[in-house]
Amino acid sequence: MKKKFKVLKQINPHFMEVWKAEKPYNILKGGRNSFKSSVIALLLISLLIPYLMRGKKANIVVIRKVSNTIRDSVFNKMQWALKKFFLRKKFDHNYAPFKLTHRKTGSTIYFYGQDDFQKLKSNDIDDIIAVWYEEAAEFKSAEEFDQSNTTFMRQKHEDADFVRFYWSYNPPRNPYEWINEWVEEKETDPDYLVHHSSYLDDTLGFVTDQMLKMIDRIKENDYDYYRYLYLGEPVGLGTNIYNAELIKPLKQLPENERLRYIAFTTDSGHQVSATTILCIGYTDKKNVILLDTYYYSPAGKTNKKAPSELSVDMDAFVRKNQKKWKVPVYMELIDSAEGALRNQYLRDFDIRLTTVNKKKKVDMIDYVQDLFAQGRFFYLDTKDNEIFFDEHKKYMWDERTIDADDPKVVKSDDHTCDAFMYLCITMAIRWKLKV
Repeated sequence: MKKKFKVLKQINPHFMEVWKAEKPYNILKGGRNSFKSSVIALLLISLLIPYLMRGKKANIVVIRKVSNTIRDSVFNKMQWALKKFFLRKKFDHNYAPFKLTHRKTGSTIYFYGQDDFQKLKSNDIDDIIAVWYEEAAEFKSAEEFDQSNTTFMRQKHEDADFVRFYWSYNPPRNPYEWINEWVEEKETDPDYLVHHSSYLDDTLGFVTDQMLKMIDRIKENDYDYYRYLYLGEPVGLGTNIYNAELIKPLKQLPENERLRYIAFTTDSGHQVSATTILCIGYTDKKNVILLDTYYYSPAGKTNKKAPSELSVDMDAFVRKNQKKWKVPVYMELIDSAEGALRNQYLRDFDIRLTTVNKKKKVDMIDYVQDLFAQGRFFYLDTKDNEIFFDEHKKYMWDERTIDADDPKVVKSDDHTCDAFMYLCITMAIRWKLKV
């Protein structure tokens, strides 16, 4: 018996409006675990199949903002969708560049990063039937879509009425973020379908009990963050950035919990700015624990420490914690903008510090909020760690910028905050933060 894809068993009824839509522009927004990306992936394959059955070549383009995120996201997702339609074995996969090609017709699913726009713009793909922008909120503005959309429209398949465009994203919590305002404007455009979903719309049981337990824990710990993350609501920023009650002290490491590794993360200053190094432990229960803090402030000092002195301090701090905790060092991380201390440390100790791939401040903060809301962060209640709790407790948005597209923080006593968010975004996949 020939295997068939059963729509009603793979697509929640809430998405039938999307599945049956006959519009050129389709925006799917919502919370985490709403399965909107899975629906788009399946829908794209369903649009391709009629061309394959007629022996015709047809192409699809899938775009992420940054190309180095493609393999572990949309590339895997489209292979999953092909497998659901029992077509995976009929496609060849290629990694450089990323593409999936139907052997018989040459139909191809192309994957691009918008950060390589010139290559994207110059490629004459032709026979395009659909384009998908995944994680659309990562783009800087709607103009980035417009730049490439006109190119794709010119390369429309002759049998298609129009090129279908799809966007999927989780709404940023700031209502004034450009994409929230852009989508609100498109809700009244007859050529656009704007669809909202959350995990609560799942009636087929795709959300597992383990997922529900995690969601309930975040809902209990930080209700506004739950609304933003899982209901997909732009709840606003407020003034205080972190909920201090979620930053929990420990007198000592729990007896029934074991450290798996430690990591060091640094935010270094200059003439008037502090330098801090955090020693962070990760446990077998997936908890993140601040073990120790180095903090040097040049404020009020006549003779300020030079990078050569800070380099020696860093080495001593790392060695002290290695000796104390007796577990592997997973990473030594530093702000990519800091060259002096990084170069000095390499020269002194032949250790090349890892640099962080920074995002907008509001996005980096989100990873820390996710960890706190999951109830997986603790700090050892020591004198050296007091500065971490104090800075995170007082960390605030600049009220003058809250209504802006790119809100700013109050730049005062925020060095441990920066150092910690650098580590959180770098370890996001390993620590299961916002992924």
